[in-house]
Amino acid sequence: MTVHFEFLPPGKKAAVCFTVDDIHPGRSTDAYEAGGDLGRGALGHIERLLDRHPDLRVTLYTTADWREISPVPTRKILARIPVLRDHVFLADVLPEGVMRLDRHPEFVRYLKSLPRTNVGLHGLHHIHKGPTVLVEFQDEPAEECERILRSALSIFRDAGLPAPTGMTPPGWNAPPGLLEAMVRTGMQYVASGRDIRTPVTRDARTAMSGLRGVSLIHPELIGGGRLVHIPANFQATSTIDRARDIVNAAGILSIKAHIVKNALGHIALDGLDALYANYLDTLFFALEDSFGAELWWTNPEEIAARVLAERSRKTEGVATREAEGAA
Repeated sequence: MTVHFEFLPPGKKAAVCFTVDDIHPGRSTDAYEAGGDLGRGALGHIERLLDRHPDLRVTLYTTADWREISPVPTRKILARIPVLRDHVFLADVLPEGVMRLDRHPEFVRYLKSLPRTNVGLHGLHHIHKGPTVLVEFQDEPAEECERILRSALSIFRDAGLPAPTGMTPPGWNAPPGLLEAMVRTGMQYVASGRDIRTPVTRDARTAMSGLRGVSLIHPELIGGGRLVHIPANFQATSTIDRARDIVNAAGILSIKAHIVKNALGHIALDGLDALYANYLDTLFFALEDSFGAELWWTNPEEIAARVLAERSRKTEGVATREAEGAA
């Protein structure tokens, strides 16, 4: 797969995206807070970053009806029984509906009130039977993935949220059935390939989480050219030098965070706590000082739209030349 599509607006050197996973209405009185405390909780960090950096955009990847409690198996005996372990939940899960977005109107109103903020899809329940509890999409056929996606999109609609144009799948896992289902439901992009280790070059390919072999720093058409892939290449453990390298390579500096820092003892290195928020504040000021107006502060939705528009122009151009040649 090769990048053929220009995605940067005229005069822009590189793009900057900031996305946050695992958004749902969980409060500090629940297993962990994931946005439900609104500005008093982790979302307050995002609110302050948006206030301090007027060009910053953010995409909040939100789960339609979050059911995960523990991200890892807690039923240790069941987890050791072959076959059976693949057909049961190996950790306690919330009942359906507890975290449904349309049952938390104050949470939804808060998300919609944030400036320069898009809400993307992050699965229906964020759970799966078997050892990989949090990887929602695994070996299901496209038909089952489509059913799951349509259920999630229905909840977004009932909550009064705009229909997401793309998603990052839980655990970044994007099997073929899911990609096909995304096309069937009209989505435009998937954010799957996450790699914060591979050295930055213009031709670097992902080799870490999610899709492998896609561009580390550029958008790329996948799924037979019907979906745009957006990589993630920077997090709390990355250096500012890596950010500068991505910008100087004319790529997308795609910054990832998770809204939950501590999920029952499972620590997310990119969890959006005060320390990471302060680092991001420093990073954004450094980028603004070094590159100024050369940066395109954007989001995956805008990038995908530009790539697909460019694809259409190229396709129409080829068709026109072929028609003229035939004439």
